[in-house]
Amino acid sequence: MAVTRQPAKTAGTAKGCGFIPSAPSPEQVTMFAVHVTEWKRPFLQRSFPDRRFHFLPKNLNGRDLERTWKPRILAGGPCEFFVWGLTMPPALADLAMEQNIPVLLVEDGFLRSVRPSASRTPPLSLALDSRTPYFDCSRPSDLEVLLSTYDFEADAALMARALAGIALLLKCGISKYNGGLQRTAEELYGQKTRKRVLVVGQVEDDASIRYGCATPMTNNDLVRLAAAEQPHAQILYKPHPDVLSRVRPASSDPAEVAHLCEVVTECLPLAEALRTVDHVYTITSLAGFEALMRGIPVTTAGSPFYAGWGLTDDRQPNPRRPRTLSLEALFAGAYLVYPRYFDPVTGEETSFEATVAAIRRQLEEPEAQRASRPVWRPWGPYGVFGWRRLLTAILAPAVRHAGNDRDAEDFRADPVGFFRNLSDPRLRLVGRILYPFG
Repeated sequence: MAVTRQPAKTAGTAKGCGFIPSAPSPEQVTMFAVHVTEWKRPFLQRSFPDRRFHFLPKNLNGRDLERTWKPRILAGGPCEFFVWGLTMPPALADLAMEQNIPVLLVEDGFLRSVRPSASRTPPLSLALDSRTPYFDCSRPSDLEVLLSTYDFEADAALMARALAGIALLLKCGISKYNGGLQRTAEELYGQKTRKRVLVVGQVEDDASIRYGCATPMTNNDLVRLAAAEQPHAQILYKPHPDVLSRVRPASSDPAEVAHLCEVVTECLPLAEALRTVDHVYTITSLAGFEALMRGIPVTTAGSPFYAGWGLTDDRQPNPRRPRTLSLEALFAGAYLVYPRYFDPVTGEETSFEATVAAIRRQLEEPEAQRASRPVWRPWGPYGVFGWRRLLTAILAPAVRHAGNDRDAEDFRADPVGFFRNLSDPRLRLVGRILYPFG
């Protein structure tokens, strides 16, 4: 994407790499947001009170940009572009370059949510980058610049906080996504009689693989690599939770490599999945870094943000990363300096430690993990027209067929809210017909 970024941040300072809010002023900074789905918008507006958001249509074309949005962008004074993901419409990218408009590329942070899937759950942290998302190995991101230049060893307070942060995550068993423990590693893996190797599956069309692995590789390819290099080990293949729940599609069929491994199809929290493992193979998954935190050797087929610093067995070299970092330094950069954390209730900016505490509270309160159902009242969609609630059982299978299991779950929890948050206007119209109030 050919876009002029913000001026390079000051190297060597922790706060100089990443998104730093503008200084408070009487007027909000105008932010034109791209690729932001409906359900994320209230969260962003709540979390960035110093920004005045304008959300551009997801299918913005050059004509609409010229007629409607370009005049608004140019007439409002200084502004920024806020892009969820890696790409933006070419016409908008050209405008950013011509007008030198700052661009912030946004992804979920490394502590994402309590629910095991990211579907329609506001993130607890965000990674905002002025260069490129952290998973893009083709060029340096703000995170890579930070890891390349910052003198971590000279920052005793930050390193002490990193050491404590690693211990806290290990003690709590908290990961990017979280869920209640239903089974144990022993129950799923069986008795351990030899070296145990875990192959971590990913969503194969995910941007973290497309931009983080120079050589095309599937989950099945990774299983074959692990089996070839570890012929006497027990090979376990754990597909991604979103693939298992059908939230995201699978590109390769695990049945094709079932003769080389044991496919773990039941949900298992990552901390438990790693507990008895001796080696991890991954393409670019964050699970590799979580294995490093547990002292487990990691082989990376791609070039995730934590590869290339002397901690991993890298199959894709990255010449921009010749520096050797300690685990604590890598953690400090990725978890403490680079991302921003937000309170799940108020949206106010908070800390890594407070976010871990919030996740712990929610994990200890199972009811908090369930989507809340709307309260019945004598008016509204579940009052006078309450008979429409009976449509839930009829429509849920159709929602699952058109989408996935998580869509059906969200629909059952709140049919009105489900339709209101869809990005397709035609489907929102269907929701208005079925549920005209609310």
